[in-house]
Amino acid sequence: MTLPTMSPRATTVRYWVVVFAITLSVITYIDRVCISLAAPAITKDLNLTDKEMGWALSLFGIAYAAFEIPGGWLGDKLGARSVLMRIVVWWSFFTAATAFAWNAMSLWVIRFLFGAGEAGCFPNITKAYTTWLPANERVRAQGITWMSARWGGAFTPPLLGVIMGALDWRMAFIIFGALGVVWAFFFYRWFRDNPKDKPEVNAGELKLLEEAAQNATGHGSVPWGKLVTSGTVWLLWLQYFCVSYGWYFYITWLPTYLQRERGMDFKKSAIYSGLPLFLGGIGCMLAGFYLIPRLTRILGSENKARRYVSAFGCALAGGLLILSTKLQDPITALVTISFASFANDLQMPASWGTCMSLGGKYAGTLSGSMNMMGNLGGALLPIAIPYILKWCTDNGLDALKWDMTFYVSAAMYAIATTAWLLIDTTRPIDQR
Repeated sequence: MTLPTMSPRATTVRYWVVVFAITLSVITYIDRVCISLAAPAITKDLNLTDKEMGWALSLFGIAYAAFEIPGGWLGDKLGARSVLMRIVVWWSFFTAATAFAWNAMSLWVIRFLFGAGEAGCFPNITKAYTTWLPANERVRAQGITWMSARWGGAFTPPLLGVIMGALDWRMAFIIFGALGVVWAFFFYRWFRDNPKDKPEVNAGELKLLEEAAQNATGHGSVPWGKLVTSGTVWLLWLQYFCVSYGWYFYITWLPTYLQRERGMDFKKSAIYSGLPLFLGGIGCMLAGFYLIPRLTRILGSENKARRYVSAFGCALAGGLLILSTKLQDPITALVTISFASFANDLQMPASWGTCMSLGGKYAGTLSGSMNMMGNLGGALLPIAIPYILKWCTDNGLDALKWDMTFYVSAAMYAIATTAWLLIDTTRPIDQR
């Protein structure tokens, strides 16, 4: 009699992919957020107007949006390994190059090219997750990834404050640019697009990854027809456009708002500017590790759990922004705004988890398209704010200038809430 062969206990090599994703997420947000606190100093040194600085902030988002789908598609076609290595080196170079800007035009070009590089980051992280993680671990992985991204951004303002206190904003950008090059070197040496090509992965872990390994196959034949005619995909795009519009305030104009409207000095704004992203990271973790899994068990439906948690978060974010406009104390107002960021990020694991569920082996392309739409919304806010402020001044509404920017963001959150209530988050695109 032949005894059945027992699979060896699975190794946990796959979790190193999460470690690489976490560290890259931190670097991504350090490089992205550092310009918000440095904006007043850059504006002064380069003799920029608010509108010119607004365009510098927006051009990052425009480029980020424009290159999302190409970046995700390249990951689907060529694999995340080669694409991530190249784009990280690219954007790290332009992070450092920001230090050498000499006028508005040079800053615009550098920030546009920086955004073009960062565009492929999260779609290719998502691609790697669909290949290296079983389905039941992916939403949690997205939760911890986005928590890390937010916390990387949260600790950037005080870190930048220390560097700028000792050196200046130009040297800070050079230092931050070097981080990505180091990451790219170690990632490229370790990572493989298919777990089967990693000798450290044993048979037990490969058994866990049988379904995931099917997503490793390179391809370019994206079902564009199904993607662009899917109502669910359009709703996914719409909600991410709206939440990104509101969220971009934290990484662009928040330090300026705290200094001009709430009377904080540079040091205080450097400390407090990180609070919204810190709480946002907690929101990502809470939703990905607790709220969505627990509600899935209660309702017996992951689709409903994702929708309800996300809709609640968007509605709460909008309400808290409106509440903040009624508060006179600057710290109380900031804490309220920060909890709006927490509420915003309750939808992050669901948004990116939905891309994996719907996209399958096309997850890079779908997540790229969603992030493209999101960053179009994000790119709109930095340049919209100077125009909203000017419109209020021209119409005798000086007292409502910053309040009006929050009202617009709250309206965006209301649209996102409605979209989430209608999204089908679990049925794959190629089965529709």
